Amino acid sequence: MSTPDPWIQSLFADRIGGTNYGKGTEIYKFEKIKRAKRAALAAHPERTILDFGIGENDEMADPLVRDAMKREVDKLDNRGYADNGIQAFKDAAAGFMKKVFGVTLDPVTEVNHAIGSKPALAMLPACFINPGDVTLMTAPGYPVAGTHTKYYGGAVYNLPLLEENGFYPDLNAVPADIRKRAKLLVINYPNSPTGAVATRDFYRRVIDFARTNQIIVVQDAAHILLTYDQPPLSFLQVEGAKDVGVEVHSMSKGFNMIGWRMAFVAGHPQIVQAFADVKDNSDSGQFIAIQQASVVALHHPEIFERTRIKYQRRLKKLVAALTKVGFQARMPGGTYFLYARAPKACSDRTFASAEEASQFLIHEQSLSCVPWDNAGAYLRFSVTYLANDEQEEDALMDETVRRLGRLALRF
Repeated sequence: MSTPDPWIQSLFADRIGGTNYGKGTEIYKFEKIKRAKRAALAAHPERTILDFGIGENDEMADPLVRDAMKREVDKLDNRGYADNGIQAFKDAAAGFMKKVFGVTLDPVTEVNHAIGSKPALAMLPACFINPGDVTLMTAPGYPVAGTHTKYYGGAVYNLPLLEENGFYPDLNAVPADIRKRAKLLVINYPNSPTGAVATRDFYRRVIDFARTNQIIVVQDAAHILLTYDQPPLSFLQVEGAKDVGVEVHSMSKGFNMIGWRMAFVAGHPQIVQAFADVKDNSDSGQFIAIQQASVVALHHPEIFERTRIKYQRRLKKLVAALTKVGFQARMPGGTYFLYARAPKACSDRTFASAEEASQFLIHEQSLSCVPWDNAGAYLRFSVTYLANDEQEEDALMDETVRRLGRLALRF
């Protein structure tokens, strides 16, 4: 006879599963990858994992930033609550936007710090979403804003990012009834995982769509400093952008500060204020020493330039390696991800999905990458692997070609 559920089980909110919370058997994609990597290591301890699945920078923050942190951590004035951020960080963020993008922002009313871009994307739906409202989100994409939309009783309408559309959403295809209910449009360029970069023309279409349908735009710019072959383009550089939305900037990717948890929301002052109000009731601000160290980072754009050059070099090497074994690999416009169609088969089996192909590569070749099946079957390869120098990078590419080359992959 089974043990009755404890009374606590009946109290879980519907948004996280209600009475069925904790009873599901579905495994999150990244957890599947972690389990498969552990199994591959156990089955083949002699075989190094070729890890292209990591989605976080492999370097520490710049010595200038770390030295600043060491100084600031010992200052008595930095011990307290930061609430919605110190003015020095907001000033630095506004100065950074002016210097890098030519965007003029009021550092008092049009910028607010966040403890990383993830919490910002989680909190912004709280400013707008009521039960029945809709958030438009690109797919594949980062799910956080959608998750919190559902928490508030809203719904998510996915906009598929198709290769034939340049990995831009087809805004004209959104049904009229969805447009009427929609309050937020969440976009992300340079796009993770596709690597597509936005154009001014695309942003103009987004702005026109937002004005016409009275929808707030949230542009996630986490990878913006990793833009290749052209200067990085901010949504806020395009006329009218600040009238319809905000852009979320992160210190993580360009400045190698992934664990420091610093970001800022910039744009329409009323939206920034609403975010600040929700945030003020959610956290007490990032540690001031981290904010002060981030000020130093923002004053040194050469840091992100070095980071950009490194990942561009690695991506070019990976494109060459994957092309040798049959992938239709192309250099992305931005991010440190390479997004390529998944193989349909190899010498002795077929793959019904990108996930099947990914699991095969991990278990059989100890090569880890991330599957995406939202808008076609694709694999995402990250170049944030650990390598001490270019010689180690080249050795990793050679081994990648060796392992994949013997599979006779078919696309």
